[in-house]
Amino acid sequence: MNDLENMKLFTYWRSTTSYRIRIALNLKELSVESIPVNLVAGEQNSPDYAGLNPGRGVPTLVLKDGSALTQSMAILEWLEETRPEPPLLPTDPLLRAQVRAAALVIAADIHPVNNLRVINKLKTMGHDQDTVVDWMNDWMTQGFTAFQQMLDPDAPYCFGNAPGLADLCLVPQLYNAHRWGCDLTRFKRLTEIEARCLQIPAFDAARPELQPDAN
Repeated sequence: MNDLENMKLFTYWRSTTSYRIRIALNLKELSVESIPVNLVAGEQNSPDYAGLNPGRGVPTLVLKDGSALTQSMAILEWLEETRPEPPLLPTDPLLRAQVRAAALVIAADIHPVNNLRVINKLKTMGHDQDTVVDWMNDWMTQGFTAFQQMLDPDAPYCFGNAPGLADLCLVPQLYNAHRWGCDLTRFKRLTEIEARCLQIPAFDAARPELQPDAN
């Protein structure tokens, strides 16, 4: 378990991908040293940081031996394999695939077209702030529509009686949705799950506004 000691998490308070990792670390009761990377100021482009994370994004999880893990979904899988309790994925292979598919609607379909570098590129192409916000909300609405249909309709969380991988992706994305004024009227099931999750200390402590670099 030594790999789970003395870890460093390079993070940004408003990064939804970092938010996912913070929740998982809290759920699995793992402590890390948080090192802020100010994405707005461009700190991710420094040579030292790019050496750790060639993608120049967050999060990056640096292990005790100096190994650097990038891409939030890969980090979550590593955490699940090295610290399996509490589980983020069910044991049944079919259900595991269904949970991963729902999580990837957010991680692969919504987030990549809504992250900071894409938004900045849209602005350099001449799109104003209102157009950019419409862009983000459109992709979130499409993604949430699909995501909501994929869930277990009778479970208190996305898939079962405890939060898992899909919930860890949902709650941070809903943070962005609230931030940008996305109309969530049709997504009552999702906001109910969000409220339930945020009552759990591990989720609550991971909120962006509670992070040391929040401003």
